Amino acid sequence: MGIPKSKLAIHRVAVVQTAPVMFDIERTLEKVADLTNQAAGKGAKLVVFPEATLSAYPKGATFGSFLGGRTLEGRDLFRAYWESASELPGPTSDRLSEIARKNGVNLVIGIIERDGGTLYCTVAHFSETGEFLGYRRKLMPTGIERLTWGFGDASNLKVYDTSVGRVGSVICWENYMPLFRTAMYQQNIQIYCAPTLDERDSWLASMRHVAVEGRCFVLNACQVTQQSDFPDDMVSHFSGILMPLSPAVPAASSIRSATTLSSRSTTRRTFSSRTSIWQTSSVANSTWTS
Repeated sequence: MGIPKSKLAIHRVAVVQTAPVMFDIERTLEKVADLTNQAAGKGAKLVVFPEATLSAYPKGATFGSFLGGRTLEGRDLFRAYWESASELPGPTSDRLSEIARKNGVNLVIGIIERDGGTLYCTVAHFSETGEFLGYRRKLMPTGIERLTWGFGDASNLKVYDTSVGRVGSVICWENYMPLFRTAMYQQNIQIYCAPTLDERDSWLASMRHVAVEGRCFVLNACQVTQQSDFPDDMVSHFSGILMPLSPAVPAASSIRSATTLSSRSTTRRTFSSRTSIWQTSSVANSTWTS
């Protein structure tokens, strides 16, 4: 016997693949506003952006660091990065609150946060009414990220009640921390957001595992970055890892919003950051009520 349609709560969500305008917070906010508006126009009530959308994940940059020192050129580049970061709460969160309220969507987005002289990889949540629900810092930056970002702590590992369900976020390789995932599951997370820079096939397998393990919907948002996204005077810092255009990388921002989530569906969905195919895995005994 099926569940009566009157008992179902259906929600449309959007996963946005895009890149920031590197080190330019104002132009990136304009881009976020435009893409959020497009997603809302397609009926999305939750919009998820990648890790470090505001205002850069400077992949390939070393900021001139070497054991025992750093070059003057690297210091200048880090200063430009620091200047493009955001204090939270502050003007950036105010603008994002306005974007969420204007479009009537819940918004999850990666932000490079500035606190004193330290930068943090942060994820922020906003409600459809524009309320700044909260934010937290990446617990343990990965590899050389530790030369760039400070460490977060476990003081605000929160899942938020929203109009589409209980929403939380786990950044990139934090998803490889079993106790962190457990903390999310313990709070009855229903929509598990995973803003990331990881585009590997093995990452998609990890996201499928989280969906099955946590009995939750997983929304995986990954950046799509091209050389043209960087200022001309900074391209040399990243040229080792960037290509002008590649058939394997979409040539423009794209919004993944071609699906709906049913509050009592027994299907959990994860989304590939590199293809337009929705990956699904089945689980039993769904208990999401809205």
